[in-house]
Order: sequence, then C-alpha cells, then structure tokens
Amino acid sequence: MAMVELISALLGSVVGVILALTGAGGAIIAVPLLVFGLHLAVAQAAPIGLLAVALSAALGAVLGLRAGIVRYKAASFIAVTGMLISPAGVWASQRLPNAPLTLLFAAVLMLVSYRMFRQPGAQYDGERIGAGADVPCALDGATGRLVWTLPCARALAASGVSAGFLSGLLGVGGGFVVVPALRRATRLPMQSIVATSLAVIALVSMSGVAYSVASGQMNWRIAIPFAAGALGGLIAVRPLARRLAGPHLQRGFAVIATVIAMGLAIKVAVQ
Repeated sequence: MAMVELISALLGSVVGVILALTGAGGAIIAVPLLVFGLHLAVAQAAPIGLLAVALSAALGAVLGLRAGIVRYKAASFIAVTGMLISPAGVWASQRLPNAPLTLLFAAVLMLVSYRMFRQPGAQYDGERIGAGADVPCALDGATGRLVWTLPCARALAASGVSAGFLSGLLGVGGGFVVVPALRRATRLPMQSIVATSLAVIALVSMSGVAYSVASGQMNWRIAIPFAAGALGGLIAVRPLARRLAGPHLQRGFAVIATVIAMGLAIKVAVQ
C-alpha cells in the first residue's frame, strides 16, 4: 500500500474511533483531518468525508432499526428534503474559493464544539431532555407515533434543507442540525432522536456522494482507504464505547475540535 493510501486509512480509523466514542457529531472531524493530514482543499476533502460519514451513519442506522428506535417515516421525510438540496451544496463547494469555504467550515466546527461542550452527555441519555409542553410534532398517546401536522412537516423539512445543503457544501453529516431540530420539534427519547438522525445522515450523505461521483469530484485513491479505515475503527471500538464514552470525553473532543477550528482559520490567514 502506497504512503498516501496508508495515511488515508489511518486518518479514517481515527474518525471511526471518534465516531464510536462521541457519536455522529464526531464525523465533522473527517474533513479537517484530510486537510491537515493530506493537504487537501476543503472542496476536495468534502466528498471523501461524506462517503465515510454515509457508511458509518448507515451502520448506526441499521443497528437502530434492529433495535426499533428509528422513526423511519420522519427520517425519510427529512432525508428527502435534504437529498433534494444536497447536490446544490456540492455544486457550490466546487465553485467557492478555498479560503472562505475553509473559514465557513471552521465556524461550523466551532458551533458543534460549543454544543458538545455544553451538553456532553445528551446523546447517551435514554429520556427526552428539555421536552416542552408545546412542540410542532406531538406524539399520539395511544400509539406513541408522531402526529403529522403542517407545523410538524415545516419544522422537519427545514432541518432537512439545512442538513442537506451543509452536507453537500462541507462534507459533514448534518447531525448537528437534525438532532437539535428533532429535540425542539418532538418529545422523542434521545436514543430515538440520535438513531433517527443517523438514518437521515446516511440517506442525505449518499445523495451528496452520488452527485460527487457523477460530477467526477471523488478521489477514490484516498476515499476508499479512508472510508474503510473509518468503518474499521468504528466497528473495533464500538463494543467498548459505552464504557469509555462519557461527558468528560465529549468535552475533551469539543476542546480538540475548537483547536482544529482555530488551526483552519490560522491556515487561511497565513496563506
């Protein structure tokens, strides 16, 4: 294996380990690792990161489906709106200069870091956190299913559009958009929200990957070992995740992500 492929696989395994320990939000580290580790531009790294995110999220979604905690109707609805807009994000990423795109990525990474630092244990809690009395998507008391109304559809569609565009533009999963949106719009338990978000991320990311491949933007020499490394790291560490993961680890990752975001900004400033 050539050095580039070996480095790509090692970087991917780091992403997989972070995903296993911190959840879907950890996938946002994929693009910065490719930028610093292989000196790719954000537009070049985004499709590769998106492929790794799609495969890793798909694995998590399948496990969630087996456990019966994925709200597949809500996930499908959000994903369709995201899939329609995701190619627009990929198209924009290929036309924006690298400097503003890198700064935008750094800003998004800072936002994700801030949220993870403030609510480090949210994704591991079995119960709904901060459930309000008045939410757009109420639950049917008899069946436990979401009650579909126009306000509910609008709230979920808005999250899909935002996640889809950012997914295509920056190569991120969009879980940092979907999870807070589901928390605001529903009273679902947090485990169900995370599993449903993974299903959305997998579907939306795949649409961005498909567009990248069709437009000739995917670097398979780097993408295949990176995605394989991510899956390998995720599968290897996942059995230990419950024992190792926790608020302190989440906060630690948030600090590291903040440093990386600052590094991206400095990289743009000195160029």
